[in-house]
Amino acid sequence: MDWGTDLWDQYDVIDKHSQSGLDLVERYIKFVKERTEIEQSYAKQLRSLTKKYAKRGSKEEQDCKFSNHASFQEILNELNDYAGQRELIAENMMTGICVELTKYLQELKQERKTHLSDAKKAQQTLESSFKHLESTKKRFAKEWAEADKATQQAEKTESDLNATRLDVEKAKQHAHARTHTAEECRNDYAAQLQKYNKEQNLFYYSEIPQIFNKLQDMDERRVRRLAEGYCQFSDIEKKVLPIISKCLEGISGAGAKINEKQDSILFIEQHKSGFERPGDVEFEDYSQGIKPATSDSSLNPPKVRAKLWPFSKKHKISHAEKHMPPAAEDFSHLPPEQRKKRLQAKIDDITKELQKTQDQSDALEKMKGVYEQNPQMGDPSSLEPQITETAQNIGRLRGELAKYETWLSEAVGGEESSNTINNNTQHGVVAADQSNIYTEFDDEFDDIESPIGQCTALYTFQGNSEGTISITEGELLSIMEEDKGDGWMRVLRASGEEGYIPSSYVKLTP
Repeated sequence: MDWGTDLWDQYDVIDKHSQSGLDLVERYIKFVKERTEIEQSYAKQLRSLTKKYAKRGSKEEQDCKFSNHASFQEILNELNDYAGQRELIAENMMTGICVELTKYLQELKQERKTHLSDAKKAQQTLESSFKHLESTKKRFAKEWAEADKATQQAEKTESDLNATRLDVEKAKQHAHARTHTAEECRNDYAAQLQKYNKEQNLFYYSEIPQIFNKLQDMDERRVRRLAEGYCQFSDIEKKVLPIISKCLEGISGAGAKINEKQDSILFIEQHKSGFERPGDVEFEDYSQGIKPATSDSSLNPPKVRAKLWPFSKKHKISHAEKHMPPAAEDFSHLPPEQRKKRLQAKIDDITKELQKTQDQSDALEKMKGVYEQNPQMGDPSSLEPQITETAQNIGRLRGELAKYETWLSEAVGGEESSNTINNNTQHGVVAADQSNIYTEFDDEFDDIESPIGQCTALYTFQGNSEGTISITEGELLSIMEEDKGDGWMRVLRASGEEGYIPSSYVKLTP
């Protein structure tokens, strides 16, 4: 079944139906556009939401170390990625459906217009042929009537006894001429009728069916393309579903990885002071009178114990507190436990920077070696400033590392000493410890070190860090301790000053 055969006489119906199909495509395009606007708005609101609740600042970054805080940040990140997928859906729908269908719709409109125009032209041609047929028919009818009238007049004249022979001949000639003209009109009418019937047959059995079938093919292609657009509406979202599922799984995973016990331990580590709990308050018996001060009491004055309250009231920061001096470089202003953590973190940072600088120094040395072997590639002396600067940085970092390691050792030793004193409050024990300390000092004085070699300074070094000394280029130094693999050695100057210097700044003297 096709439109050209079964709907050959339904031009108006086909016209309305094809237009209705195009209107549906246009409506679907508008529908998808509004859907993309909703998706874009939804994604924008999600991004604003995640931005609003994202943590910023050092305090919030510290909170993010807790698993429940970190998981919430992961949820925000996953939700932000989810918003990106919604934007991708909107973009793909706009380009894959709206833009393509709009272009296709314009092509269909032009094709439909062409087919309908061809149908109207064919109909106008047939109507023009029919008018010409009617005109030929009327002329034939008129001429046949005139010929019949002339024939009757000729017969009447011939039967008239009063008519002359000349009148009879004239009447017969006139009748013959009219009959001949009528015959020609009859032949023209017959030819025109045959032509019209042929054109009409062509119109109804060939031209119109072909045009209507083309319109049917166009409409079926429109339906098929629209069906693909319907499927795209779903497929575009299905393509991002795996990523959306990963985002949702990430949110679930963020919730599952929360460890409340670990958060509690982390909280303890962050705020544990390391102080001992205060002991019992001794009873002071005033009924016995005030005892005179003894040599023991003067040598060992009573300690004033600070009150440590577990619950403190919040107070506003005073003007004096706002202008307190900056924190100490060795973090001595912190409780023992927190001081150790901060010192260890500082040591880790310096170690990383030192390794990075050492790698840079090695690279410069290799490059210098390449330049020395291949002068055409570069001047080795051009690298000396960088090598010197890198060596100075290494020296500075090693000095800082030694300084912080010393402070950390003091912090660990100080805490152990404090605990020892707190746990051993008897005078005899303290005295025994003091005697051991004196013995250790005596041992150190008895053990006098002697130089193990000599070296000459290649460069000038400014020993600004604790434990280091300054040396000048060309200075002769005594080696007290060799480099143990960390790039530093202990030397003794002629002035008696002793300390650490970078091993790369000197050369051994035979």
